[in-house]
Amino acid sequence: MKKLVVLSGAGMSAESGVSTFRGAGGLWDKYPVEQVATPEGYAADPGLVINFYNERRRQLLKVEPNRGHELIAELEKEFDVTVVTQNIDNLHERAGSSKIIHLHGELTKVCSSFSPYDPRYIRELDPEEYEIKLGNLAPDGSQYRPYIVWFGEAVPKIEEAIRSVEQADIFLIIGTSMNVYPAAGLLNYVSSRTPVYLIDPNEVSVNSNGHKIHVIRKVASEGMEELTTLLTAK
Repeated sequence: MKKLVVLSGAGMSAESGVSTFRGAGGLWDKYPVEQVATPEGYAADPGLVINFYNERRRQLLKVEPNRGHELIAELEKEFDVTVVTQNIDNLHERAGSSKIIHLHGELTKVCSSFSPYDPRYIRELDPEEYEIKLGNLAPDGSQYRPYIVWFGEAVPKIEEAIRSVEQADIFLIIGTSMNVYPAAGLLNYVSSRTPVYLIDPNEVSVNSNGHKIHVIRKVASEGMEELTTLLTAK
């Protein structure tokens, strides 16, 4: 079974109604990134940051996976699929994908403020617990914080992602501007023999690193319909 690796970004979930961070009208227009997505912002005003991610979780309860998410999951019938996502939502999981690497953390989890990546203190929240408050403590006595990789923090899952990408027989980029590193650098680890597909309605500037990239200028669901036909016809 061929190995298909999917790198997904905010455009993947935008169709479901999830607010993007970048772009016109994105969350960074409303909340300075320094306030809500850096360790310094969290240290300065933990209550503001905790409430920001509470809002993101409330939004998650109102949205559903789109057809693009579902088609990626359905490709598991034909391929060994690994999704490497820059998204912090759980829409790939809810659509049925079974192997997902979250590069930037997971919105539905909280962790220790002292040791964010210590697995002993990472906790999955049930929907009725999505409202985290100041005073909700991890077992090590620190405040529970969002399990999110903030700007300036290491990306703990990047090595796992690189290993998957190096083994890819097919590589798909969908809904990402390819501006955020280290995720944007994953293309450098794709074999020169591996076909690369890019799905995005907008023009994406990609350092192809010698790869011939098959571009599908469509939104996630329409692009995945076209790609599924292409891949399953072979």
